Amino acid sequence: MILPPATLGLLGGGQLGRYFVIAAHDLGYRVVVLDPDPESPAGRIADTHLASAYDDPAALRYLAESCAAVTTEFENVPAAALQYLSMSVPVRPDANSVAICQNRSGEKGFLKRHGFPHAPYADILDDTDAQDADTGLFPGILKVARFGYDGKGQIHVNSRAEALAAFRHFSSEPCVLEKKLSLEHEISVVLARNEAGETKSFPAAANRHLHGVLDTSSVPPANACLIENAEMMAVEIACRMNYVGVLAVEYFVVSGQLYVNEMAPRPHNSGHYTLDACLTDQFEQQVRVLCGLPLGDTRLHSAATMVNLLGDLWFPDNSGVAREPDWQKLLAVPKLKLHLYGKRHAKPGRKMGHFTVVGEHSGDVERLALAARRAIGIENPGNDDKSPVAAGD
Repeated sequence: MILPPATLGLLGGGQLGRYFVIAAHDLGYRVVVLDPDPESPAGRIADTHLASAYDDPAALRYLAESCAAVTTEFENVPAAALQYLSMSVPVRPDANSVAICQNRSGEKGFLKRHGFPHAPYADILDDTDAQDADTGLFPGILKVARFGYDGKGQIHVNSRAEALAAFRHFSSEPCVLEKKLSLEHEISVVLARNEAGETKSFPAAANRHLHGVLDTSSVPPANACLIENAEMMAVEIACRMNYVGVLAVEYFVVSGQLYVNEMAPRPHNSGHYTLDACLTDQFEQQVRVLCGLPLGDTRLHSAATMVNLLGDLWFPDNSGVAREPDWQKLLAVPKLKLHLYGKRHAKPGRKMGHFTVVGEHSGDVERLALAARRAIGIENPGNDDKSPVAAGD
Protein backbone atom coordinates (compact mmCIF):
# COMPACT_ATOMS: atom_id res chain seq x y z
CA MET A 1 0.00 0.00 0.00
CA ILE A 2 1.01 3.60 -0.64
CA LEU A 3 -0.06 5.48 2.45
CA PRO A 4 -0.44 9.21 3.17
CA PRO A 5 1.32 11.63 3.15
CA ALA A 6 2.82 10.21 -0.05
CA THR A 7 2.77 12.31 -3.23
CA LEU A 8 0.64 11.16 -6.17
CA GLY A 9 1.01 12.22 -9.79
CA LEU A 10 -1.86 13.11 -12.13
CA LEU A 11 -1.73 13.62 -15.88
CA GLY A 12 -4.47 16.07 -16.83
CA GLY A 13 -5.91 19.05 -15.02
CA GLY A 14 -9.63 19.20 -15.91
CA GLN A 15 -12.65 18.83 -13.66
CA LEU A 16 -12.13 15.08 -13.24
CA GLY A 17 -8.61 15.81 -12.05
CA ARG A 18 -9.89 18.52 -9.72
CA TYR A 19 -12.07 15.99 -7.90
CA PHE A 20 -9.19 13.51 -7.78
CA VAL A 21 -7.04 16.17 -6.08
CA ILE A 22 -9.82 16.89 -3.57
CA ALA A 23 -10.25 13.19 -2.79
CA ALA A 24 -6.49 12.68 -2.43
CA HIS A 25 -6.20 15.69 -0.12
CA ASP A 26 -9.10 14.41 2.00
CA LEU A 27 -7.17 11.16 2.47
CA GLY A 28 -3.97 13.01 3.37
CA TYR A 29 -1.99 12.74 0.12
CA ARG A 30 -0.12 15.40 -1.80
CA VAL A 31 -0.67 15.73 -5.55
CA VAL A 32 1.45 16.88 -8.49
CA VAL A 33 -0.59 17.75 -11.60
CA LEU A 34 0.90 17.84 -15.09
CA ASP A 35 -1.22 19.92 -17.44
CA PRO A 36 -0.11 22.55 -19.97
CA ASP A 37 -2.94 24.95 -19.05
CA PRO A 38 -1.69 27.34 -16.33
CA GLU A 39 -5.31 27.85 -15.19
CA SER A 40 -6.40 24.22 -15.22
CA PRO A 41 -9.03 23.44 -12.53
CA ALA A 42 -6.95 20.64 -10.98
CA GLY A 43 -3.62 22.43 -11.29
CA ARG A 44 -4.91 25.43 -9.38
CA ILE A 45 -5.63 23.36 -6.24
CA ALA A 46 -2.78 20.83 -6.49
CA ASP A 47 0.28 20.96 -4.25
CA THR A 48 2.41 21.34 -7.37
CA HIS A 49 1.31 22.20 -10.89
CA LEU A 50 3.65 21.47 -13.79
CA ALA A 51 2.35 23.68 -16.61
CA SER A 52 4.15 21.72 -19.31
CA ALA A 53 3.36 19.43 -22.23
CA TYR A 54 2.50 15.83 -21.38
CA ASP A 55 5.64 14.60 -23.13
CA ASP A 56 7.96 17.22 -21.64
CA PRO A 57 11.07 15.28 -20.48
CA ALA A 58 11.81 17.50 -17.48
CA ALA A 59 8.22 17.35 -16.23
CA LEU A 60 8.09 13.58 -16.60
CA ARG A 61 11.38 13.20 -14.72
CA TYR A 62 9.94 15.35 -11.91
CA LEU A 63 6.89 13.09 -11.68
CA ALA A 64 9.01 9.95 -11.74
CA GLU A 65 11.31 11.23 -8.99
CA SER A 66 8.75 12.87 -6.69
CA CYS A 67 5.62 10.69 -6.93
CA ALA A 68 4.86 7.31 -5.38
CA ALA A 69 2.31 6.46 -8.13
CA VAL A 70 0.75 8.15 -11.17
CA THR A 71 -2.68 8.12 -12.78
CA THR A 72 -4.52 10.05 -15.47
CA GLU A 73 -7.81 11.92 -15.69
CA PHE A 74 -8.24 11.64 -19.47
CA GLU A 75 -7.33 9.06 -22.07
CA ASN A 76 -5.54 11.16 -24.67
CA VAL A 77 -2.20 11.36 -22.88
CA PRO A 78 0.75 10.09 -24.94
CA ALA A 79 1.25 6.38 -24.34
CA ALA A 80 5.00 6.97 -24.36
CA ALA A 81 4.67 9.24 -21.32
CA LEU A 82 2.85 6.53 -19.37
CA GLN A 83 5.39 3.92 -20.42
CA TYR A 84 8.29 6.15 -19.34
CA LEU A 85 6.74 6.77 -15.94
CA SER A 86 5.97 3.06 -15.44
CA MET A 87 9.69 2.30 -15.43
CA SER A 88 10.00 4.22 -12.14
CA VAL A 89 6.61 4.20 -10.39
CA PRO A 90 3.28 2.33 -10.53
CA VAL A 91 1.03 3.77 -13.28
CA ARG A 92 -2.66 2.85 -13.00
CA PRO A 93 -4.25 2.30 -15.47
CA ASP A 94 -1.28 1.18 -17.54
CA ALA A 95 -0.35 2.37 -21.02
CA ASN A 96 -1.77 -0.72 -22.74
CA SER A 97 -5.23 -0.27 -21.22
CA VAL A 98 -5.29 3.44 -22.01
CA ALA A 99 -4.19 2.74 -25.59
CA ILE A 100 -7.21 0.48 -26.15
CA CYS A 101 -9.61 3.16 -24.96
CA GLN A 102 -8.06 6.17 -26.69
CA ASN A 103 -8.57 4.90 -30.23
CA ARG A 104 -12.05 3.99 -31.50
CA SER A 105 -10.64 1.52 -34.01
CA GLY A 106 -8.57 -0.27 -31.38
CA GLU A 107 -11.49 -0.21 -28.97
CA LYS A 108 -13.91 -1.71 -31.49
CA GLY A 109 -11.33 -4.34 -32.41
CA PHE A 110 -10.94 -5.28 -28.74
CA LEU A 111 -14.71 -5.66 -28.33
CA LYS A 112 -14.96 -7.73 -31.50
CA ARG A 113 -12.08 -10.07 -30.57
CA HIS A 114 -13.58 -10.81 -27.18
CA GLY A 115 -17.16 -11.21 -28.33
CA PHE A 116 -18.70 -8.17 -26.61
CA PRO A 117 -21.81 -6.83 -28.38
CA HIS A 118 -21.24 -3.58 -30.30
CA ALA A 119 -22.69 -1.67 -33.24
CA PRO A 120 -21.62 -2.88 -36.71
CA TYR A 121 -18.67 -0.83 -37.92
CA ALA A 122 -15.81 -0.56 -40.38
CA ASP A 123 -12.39 1.07 -40.16
CA ILE A 124 -12.03 3.92 -42.67
CA LEU A 125 -8.33 4.50 -43.26
CA ASP A 126 -8.33 5.82 -46.82
CA ASP A 127 -10.62 6.93 -49.63
CA THR A 128 -11.06 3.36 -50.89
CA ASP A 129 -12.43 2.20 -47.51
CA ALA A 130 -15.08 4.93 -47.70
CA GLN A 131 -15.94 4.26 -51.35
CA ASP A 132 -16.27 0.50 -50.74
CA ALA A 133 -18.02 0.67 -47.35
CA ASP A 134 -20.69 -1.94 -46.71
CA THR A 135 -24.03 -0.35 -47.62
CA GLY A 136 -25.51 -2.09 -44.58
CA LEU A 137 -23.69 0.45 -42.39
CA PHE A 138 -25.88 3.28 -43.68
CA PRO A 139 -27.34 5.38 -42.25
CA GLY A 140 -24.25 5.65 -40.10
CA ILE A 141 -21.92 7.97 -38.27
CA LEU A 142 -18.35 8.60 -39.30
CA LYS A 143 -16.21 9.17 -36.18
CA VAL A 144 -12.57 10.17 -35.99
CA ALA A 145 -10.58 7.41 -34.32
CA ARG A 146 -8.80 9.77 -31.92
CA PHE A 147 -9.80 12.83 -29.86
CA GLY A 148 -13.52 12.88 -30.60
CA TYR A 149 -15.83 13.47 -27.61
CA ASP A 150 -19.12 15.17 -26.69
CA GLY A 151 -20.35 14.72 -30.23
CA LYS A 152 -17.26 16.35 -31.74
CA GLY A 153 -15.45 14.63 -34.61
CA GLN A 154 -18.63 12.91 -35.78
CA ILE A 155 -20.72 13.33 -38.94
CA HIS A 156 -23.94 11.53 -39.85
CA VAL A 157 -23.68 9.94 -43.29
CA ASN A 158 -26.24 8.17 -45.46
CA SER A 159 -24.16 6.87 -48.37
CA ARG A 160 -20.66 6.03 -49.52
CA ALA A 161 -20.40 9.45 -51.18
CA GLU A 162 -21.28 11.20 -47.92
CA ALA A 163 -18.85 8.97 -46.01
CA LEU A 164 -16.07 9.91 -48.44
CA ALA A 165 -16.88 13.63 -48.12
CA ALA A 166 -16.92 13.38 -44.33
CA PHE A 167 -13.64 11.46 -44.31
CA ARG A 168 -12.02 14.20 -46.38
CA HIS A 169 -13.59 16.82 -44.09
CA PHE A 170 -11.61 15.17 -41.28
CA SER A 171 -8.43 15.62 -43.38
CA SER A 172 -8.35 11.86 -44.07
CA GLU A 173 -7.62 11.10 -40.42
CA PRO A 174 -8.29 7.44 -39.49
CA CYS A 175 -12.00 7.02 -38.76
CA VAL A 176 -14.61 4.46 -37.83
CA LEU A 177 -17.89 4.18 -39.73
CA GLU A 178 -20.52 2.98 -37.27
CA LYS A 179 -24.06 1.95 -38.14
CA LYS A 180 -26.62 4.25 -36.56
CA LEU A 181 -28.75 2.38 -34.05
CA SER A 182 -32.31 3.09 -32.97
CA LEU A 183 -31.63 3.64 -29.29
CA GLU A 184 -34.13 3.22 -26.51
CA HIS A 185 -31.73 4.87 -24.09
CA GLU A 186 -28.16 4.72 -22.82
CA ILE A 187 -26.75 3.43 -19.56
CA SER A 188 -23.25 3.47 -18.14
CA VAL A 189 -21.33 1.62 -15.45
CA VAL A 190 -18.35 2.93 -13.50
CA LEU A 191 -16.25 0.33 -11.71
CA ALA A 192 -12.92 -0.10 -10.02
CA ARG A 193 -10.58 -3.07 -10.32
CA ASN A 194 -7.43 -3.54 -8.23
CA GLU A 195 -4.23 -5.49 -8.86
CA ALA A 196 -5.62 -8.56 -7.13
CA GLY A 197 -8.52 -8.63 -9.60
CA GLU A 198 -11.12 -7.51 -7.06
CA THR A 199 -13.83 -5.33 -8.61
CA LYS A 200 -16.55 -3.07 -7.27
CA SER A 201 -19.16 -1.43 -9.51
CA PHE A 202 -21.12 1.71 -8.81
CA PRO A 203 -24.82 1.42 -9.62
CA ALA A 204 -25.45 1.89 -13.34
CA ALA A 205 -26.79 5.26 -14.45
CA ALA A 206 -29.47 5.97 -17.06
CA ASN A 207 -28.23 8.79 -19.30
CA ARG A 208 -29.90 11.38 -21.50
CA HIS A 209 -28.04 13.49 -24.06
CA LEU A 210 -28.74 16.91 -25.50
CA HIS A 211 -26.97 18.04 -28.69
CA GLY A 212 -24.44 15.25 -28.35
CA VAL A 213 -23.42 16.12 -24.77
CA LEU A 214 -24.44 14.25 -21.63
CA ASP A 215 -27.36 16.15 -20.11
CA THR A 216 -28.61 14.07 -17.17
CA SER A 217 -27.72 10.84 -15.36
CA SER A 218 -30.14 9.15 -12.98
CA VAL A 219 -29.83 6.29 -10.50
CA PRO A 220 -31.19 3.77 -9.95
CA PRO A 221 -32.54 2.89 -13.43
CA ALA A 222 -35.72 0.84 -13.64
CA ASN A 223 -34.68 -2.40 -15.39
CA ALA A 224 -32.90 -4.44 -12.70
CA CYS A 225 -32.08 -7.39 -14.99
CA LEU A 226 -30.58 -5.15 -17.68
CA ILE A 227 -28.53 -3.30 -15.08
CA GLU A 228 -27.17 -6.53 -13.62
CA ASN A 229 -26.11 -7.65 -17.10
CA ALA A 230 -24.44 -4.29 -17.77
CA GLU A 231 -22.46 -4.47 -14.54
CA MET A 232 -21.39 -8.08 -15.18
CA MET A 233 -20.26 -7.23 -18.72
CA ALA A 234 -18.30 -4.21 -17.50
CA VAL A 235 -16.45 -6.39 -15.00
CA GLU A 236 -15.67 -8.91 -17.75
CA ILE A 237 -14.33 -6.13 -19.99
CA ALA A 238 -12.05 -4.93 -17.18
CA CYS A 239 -10.80 -8.47 -16.59
CA ARG A 240 -10.10 -9.05 -20.30
CA MET A 241 -7.94 -5.90 -20.35
CA ASN A 242 -6.28 -6.85 -17.05
CA TYR A 243 -7.35 -3.36 -16.10
CA VAL A 244 -6.28 -1.71 -12.84
CA GLY A 245 -8.01 1.57 -12.04
CA VAL A 246 -11.41 3.19 -12.46
CA LEU A 247 -13.16 2.33 -15.74
CA ALA A 248 -16.40 3.59 -17.28
CA VAL A 249 -18.32 1.51 -19.82
CA GLU A 250 -21.14 3.09 -21.84
CA TYR A 251 -23.92 1.01 -23.39
CA PHE A 252 -26.63 1.60 -25.96
CA VAL A 253 -29.90 -0.19 -25.24
CA VAL A 254 -31.53 -1.37 -28.48
CA SER A 255 -34.66 -3.56 -28.40
CA GLY A 256 -33.85 -4.46 -24.82
CA GLN A 257 -30.31 -5.58 -25.67
CA LEU A 258 -26.99 -4.08 -24.56
CA TYR A 259 -24.39 -2.84 -27.06
CA VAL A 260 -21.07 -1.45 -25.81
CA ASN A 261 -20.60 2.09 -27.09
CA GLU A 262 -17.22 2.95 -25.64
CA MET A 263 -14.96 2.76 -22.61
CA ALA A 264 -13.21 5.49 -20.64
CA PRO A 265 -10.09 4.60 -18.58
CA ARG A 266 -10.91 7.06 -15.80
CA PRO A 267 -13.82 8.42 -13.76
CA HIS A 268 -16.71 9.59 -15.89
CA ASN A 269 -19.21 12.42 -16.17
CA SER A 270 -22.08 9.96 -15.67
CA GLY A 271 -20.50 8.92 -12.35
CA HIS A 272 -20.63 12.39 -10.81
CA TYR A 273 -23.74 11.38 -8.88
CA THR A 274 -21.46 9.27 -6.66
CA LEU A 275 -20.15 12.47 -5.04
CA ASP A 276 -23.50 12.93 -3.30
CA ALA A 277 -25.26 9.55 -3.40
CA CYS A 278 -22.56 7.04 -2.37
CA LEU A 279 -20.36 6.66 0.70
CA THR A 280 -17.32 6.28 -1.58
CA ASP A 281 -17.34 8.40 -4.74
CA GLN A 282 -15.60 7.50 -7.99
CA PHE A 283 -12.69 9.85 -7.31
CA GLU A 284 -11.89 8.48 -3.85
CA GLN A 285 -12.08 5.04 -5.44
CA GLN A 286 -9.51 6.17 -8.02
CA VAL A 287 -7.17 7.19 -5.20
CA ARG A 288 -7.77 3.89 -3.41
CA VAL A 289 -6.98 1.79 -6.49
CA LEU A 290 -3.90 3.85 -7.32
CA CYS A 291 -2.51 3.44 -3.81
CA GLY A 292 -3.46 -0.21 -3.30
CA LEU A 293 -5.95 0.61 -0.53
CA PRO A 294 -9.08 -1.49 0.08
CA LEU A 295 -11.87 -0.59 -2.33
CA GLY A 296 -14.60 1.55 -0.78
CA ASP A 297 -18.32 0.85 -0.43
CA THR A 298 -20.13 1.71 -3.71
CA ARG A 299 -23.75 1.23 -2.61
CA LEU A 300 -26.31 4.01 -3.06
CA HIS A 301 -27.62 5.72 0.04
CA SER A 302 -29.94 7.95 -2.04
CA ALA A 303 -31.60 8.03 -5.41
CA ALA A 304 -30.02 10.78 -7.51
CA THR A 305 -30.23 12.73 -10.76
CA MET A 306 -27.20 14.66 -12.02
CA VAL A 307 -27.60 17.59 -14.46
CA ASN A 308 -24.69 19.02 -16.44
CA LEU A 309 -24.19 22.80 -16.51
CA LEU A 310 -22.72 23.92 -19.83
CA GLY A 311 -21.22 27.28 -20.75
CA ASP A 312 -24.34 28.15 -22.75
CA LEU A 313 -25.96 29.16 -19.44
CA TRP A 314 -23.55 32.10 -19.22
CA PHE A 315 -24.87 33.47 -22.54
CA PRO A 316 -28.67 33.60 -22.07
CA ASP A 317 -29.39 36.33 -24.63
CA ASN A 318 -26.91 35.39 -27.38
CA SER A 319 -25.23 38.76 -26.95
CA GLY A 320 -21.76 37.24 -26.74
CA VAL A 321 -21.31 38.74 -23.25
CA ALA A 322 -20.93 36.20 -20.44
CA ARG A 323 -23.17 36.63 -17.40
CA GLU A 324 -23.11 34.54 -14.23
CA PRO A 325 -26.26 32.39 -13.93
CA ASP A 326 -28.68 32.93 -11.06
CA TRP A 327 -27.34 30.28 -8.69
CA GLN A 328 -29.83 31.33 -6.01
CA LYS A 329 -32.52 29.39 -7.87
CA LEU A 330 -30.52 26.19 -7.47
CA LEU A 331 -29.22 26.84 -3.97
CA ALA A 332 -32.80 27.34 -2.76
CA VAL A 333 -33.61 23.67 -3.50
CA PRO A 334 -32.97 21.77 -0.20
CA LYS A 335 -31.97 18.41 -1.71
CA LEU A 336 -29.77 19.86 -4.45
CA LYS A 337 -25.96 19.97 -4.38
CA LEU A 338 -24.25 22.45 -6.72
CA HIS A 339 -20.76 21.73 -8.07
CA LEU A 340 -18.86 24.37 -10.07
CA TYR A 341 -15.49 23.47 -11.55
CA GLY A 342 -13.65 26.77 -11.19
CA LYS A 343 -13.03 27.26 -14.90
CA ARG A 344 -11.99 30.82 -15.66
CA HIS A 345 -13.89 31.29 -18.91
CA ALA A 346 -17.31 30.04 -19.96
CA LYS A 347 -17.79 28.85 -23.54
CA PRO A 348 -20.90 27.39 -25.19
CA GLY A 349 -20.80 23.61 -24.85
CA ARG A 350 -18.05 23.68 -22.21
CA LYS A 351 -18.75 21.74 -19.02
CA MET A 352 -18.66 24.33 -16.26
CA GLY A 353 -20.27 22.35 -13.45
CA HIS A 354 -23.18 20.15 -12.51
CA PHE A 355 -25.81 19.77 -9.84
CA THR A 356 -27.22 16.64 -8.24
CA VAL A 357 -30.60 16.21 -6.60
CA VAL A 358 -30.88 13.37 -4.07
CA GLY A 359 -33.82 11.80 -2.30
CA GLU A 360 -35.64 8.59 -1.44
CA HIS A 361 -37.55 7.97 -4.66
CA SER A 362 -36.00 8.12 -8.13
CA GLY A 363 -39.12 9.47 -9.84
CA ASP A 364 -39.47 12.36 -7.39
CA VAL A 365 -35.75 13.13 -7.64
CA GLU A 366 -35.79 13.25 -11.43
CA ARG A 367 -38.85 15.52 -11.52
CA LEU A 368 -37.23 17.92 -9.07
CA ALA A 369 -33.98 17.95 -11.05
CA LEU A 370 -35.77 18.68 -14.33
CA ALA A 371 -37.72 21.50 -12.66
CA ALA A 372 -34.47 22.98 -11.34
CA ARG A 373 -32.80 22.87 -14.76
CA ARG A 374 -35.80 24.64 -16.30
CA ALA A 375 -35.69 27.30 -13.59
CA ILE A 376 -32.19 28.36 -14.65
CA GLY A 377 -32.97 28.33 -18.36
CA ILE A 378 -31.82 24.93 -19.65
CA GLU A 379 -34.03 23.85 -22.54
CA ASN A 380 -36.34 20.91 -22.05
CA PRO A 381 -34.73 17.54 -22.78
CA GLY A 382 -35.83 15.88 -25.99
CA ASN A 383 -34.87 12.65 -27.67
CA ASP A 384 -31.37 13.74 -28.64
CA ASP A 385 -29.96 10.51 -27.23
CA LYS A 386 -31.29 8.59 -30.24
CA SER A 387 -27.93 8.67 -32.01
CA PRO A 388 -24.76 6.83 -30.94
CA VAL A 389 -22.57 9.60 -29.56
CA ALA A 390 -20.20 9.53 -26.63
CA ALA A 391 -20.99 11.06 -23.27
CA GLY A 392 -17.43 12.26 -22.89
CA ASP A 393 -15.74 13.22 -19.60
